[in-house]
Parts: sequence; C-alpha cells; structure tokens
Amino acid sequence: MLNQTSVNEFLLLGLTDIQELRPFLFVTFLTIYFANLTGNGAILMIVISDAKLHSPMYFFLGNLSSLDICYSTVTLPKMLENFVFPHKAISFVGCISQLHFFHFLGSTESMLLTVMAFDRFVAICKPLHYTVIMNHQRCIQMAGTVWIIGFFHALLHSIMTSCLNFCGSNQIHHFYCDIKPLLELACGNTELNQWLLNIVTGAIALGSFSLTLLSYFYIIMYLFFKTHSCSMLHKALSTCASHFMVVILFYAPVVFTYIRPSSDSSMDQDRIIAIMYTVITPVLNPLIYTLRNKEVKGALVRAMQRKL
Repeated sequence: MLNQTSVNEFLLLGLTDIQELRPFLFVTFLTIYFANLTGNGAILMIVISDAKLHSPMYFFLGNLSSLDICYSTVTLPKMLENFVFPHKAISFVGCISQLHFFHFLGSTESMLLTVMAFDRFVAICKPLHYTVIMNHQRCIQMAGTVWIIGFFHALLHSIMTSCLNFCGSNQIHHFYCDIKPLLELACGNTELNQWLLNIVTGAIALGSFSLTLLSYFYIIMYLFFKTHSCSMLHKALSTCASHFMVVILFYAPVVFTYIRPSSDSSMDQDRIIAIMYTVITPVLNPLIYTLRNKEVKGALVRAMQRKL
C-alpha cells in the first residue's frame, strides 16, 4: 500500500487544545480504558471457562467482548499518548493501519450484532429447532464470516486511502485516523473514496441494522401473538433487552457520523460522537450484559468464589 505523497506523517490534533484539560482527560480516559479491559476481559474469561455458558448466545457474546477490547485499543492508547506528549505525530503507515483496524473491528461488530439478533430470533421463535439451526459448527462459520467480511471491507478502504495524494496540510482534526478527516486533506479527486464510504460502508451499517430490527420485529410479533404466558414473555423480552440496548448505543452514533454529508462544521461533532462508539459503548457493553443477565452474574460469582 504505497502512496504517491509528500506527507510522511500526520498530526492528530485530538479532542482539545486547552492544556489545562489534558491531565483530567488523560485520567478519565485511562480509567475508562482499564474498565473496558477489566469488564470485557472478565466476560471473555467466564464465557470460556464456565461450562454453563457454552451456548451460541454466549459464544457470540465472547466475540463481542473481544471486539470491544480490540476496538478501544486501536484508538485509546494513541489518544492517551497525545494527552501526555506535545508531539502528536503518527506515521503514514501507522495512520493507515489504525484506519484499517478501526473499520475492520467496527464493521465486524455491526455484523456480529445482527448475528446475535438472529440467534435470539431462532431461540425464541423456533425453540424446537434451535440446537439444530445454531449448532456449534454453524456458529463458528457465522462468526468467522463476519470477521472475514469486516477484514476485507477495511482492507478496501485502507488500500484506496493509501493511494491518495496528500500534498497539503497534515493536520487531522480528530483523535484517530479515519476516512472522512483524511479525505479532507487529500489532493485530487476523492469521489471514488467517498462513494465507497457512502455505498459500501453504508450498505454494511444500514443492512446490518435493518436485519437486526427485522429480527426483533419478528420476535415481538411472535411473543405478543403466540405467547400466552406472562412469565415467558417477560423472560424473552428481558433476554433481548440487553442486546437491543447495545445495538442502539452502537448504531445511533455510527449512522449519524457516516451517513450524513461531511462539512467543516461537522468535524467537532464527529469527534464528540466518535467518543460514544469508540470509548463509551465498549465499556458499557459488559455492564449492560452483567446487570441484566442472571447467568452471567452467576458465572461471575462462581469465578470469584473459585479464586477465593
């Protein structure tokens, strides 16, 4: 991925230019990052070690926790470094690599949430066929497919972005390397890159979101028209509520950032919104699943008792 450019590095301008705020922001985001690693790491550990959680739903939850750890790790360490050191440079190769892994993990998570919704649809609407449809081999195939599609989707963007010519400013008005800020700095025609962002990324995001909503539409219709037990209705809705909260937290800022047209005035908004899906959502996911899921809470208690 060699580019024809005179720019060898970029400057990540970060969240703020106010020096006095940087120590506070450093401590805040460092705490959030450690909470993310601890929470998602704990879920990943109990999903692997606890035999009672060896089911499709928790297999996908383990994948989600892995994604959330990696997703934050792509952006947060560099952000923390820039709070401490005055020189905010990132090499061209480092910038393209960060862009690649950001979109790789982000698009994979969006598709994984759809798979998780499908899993809930099968479990609730077709319970007698659940073990046949969501067998271990098929779960691995579905998870592997979304990881592979996410990788090649990101590879497409990273190759196309690396081929652009950057001959002017190298200052990125963001705290990580993303496509939209880089297109603002590129010289020449970026219509193809913009088209790929709008069409390909838009299709993955909106397609995944639509299929997720469709799964929940069928689940709600099934529960209200075919379930006559209030306790079963409450249990099924409670199981889906955690996942649906995660879906809304993830998709709302992503759709707002990538679907609307870019403008100079939107860059500050993009930075604030990006904090939601790169920092806040990954740390909230384990909290949501733990507080609303008795099986996860029980597994955590058993894990702590074994260590004590």
